[in-house]
Amino acid sequence: MKKAVILIVLMLKMFCLEVFAEGFIVSPVNHASFVMQIGDFTFFVDPVEDAQLYRAFAAPDFILVTDIHHDHLNKQVVDALKGPKTIIVGPQAVIDILGYGQALNNDEAKTFGSITIFAIPMYNLTKKRLQFHPKGRGNGYLINTNANRVYISGDTEDIPEMRALRKIDYAFICMNLPYTMSVKQAASAVLEFKPSIVYPYHYRGKNMVGDIYEFKALLKGADDIEVRLLNWY
Repeated sequence: MKKAVILIVLMLKMFCLEVFAEGFIVSPVNHASFVMQIGDFTFFVDPVEDAQLYRAFAAPDFILVTDIHHDHLNKQVVDALKGPKTIIVGPQAVIDILGYGQALNNDEAKTFGSITIFAIPMYNLTKKRLQFHPKGRGNGYLINTNANRVYISGDTEDIPEMRALRKIDYAFICMNLPYTMSVKQAASAVLEFKPSIVYPYHYRGKNMVGDIYEFKALLKGADDIEVRLLNWY
């Protein structure tokens, strides 16, 4: 019965994939987890849940993990999904838990052929939220290819490092309280760094659902920013 349910979920998710441009495909899995196809490369971002949810996709060239929390890191799932040539990237705190992979800490970058991955800080600013994500533990990511620049916020508030980004083609922006940032914080930051296409994700949490429609409305006047909504849940 469980396998049948997983198969149905996989089929539904595949219908929800978005093709941004030739060679760029994204499909949500759940909450903070998604799969990107960038040219010939497949990225699994924060793979958790059941490993079977990822079997419909090509084997990952990269697995990116942003933080140690359970909705971003599941060692058993990463163990099951990685192949002999998969490049696993995470902050040192994640690599310590996995016991393998390449550590990439805040403000560092590594190049793998035509792919460069930058670790963008992710952390809380608001006094009452500081305990959730201290600066330096987790990573957001900027993926730079020959054709695209993709920003993944991870769990963060509207930090200066996010607001300073420029020339971003696709951005994945979190917005769930009390752990990350409010819808208004997210919209304010996006209006400042102006990605061409923005996807709200990671917007549900315990007793809280980020209002993605309010987020889209707040960006309505920005003609150079397109908001796209996917089925994350």
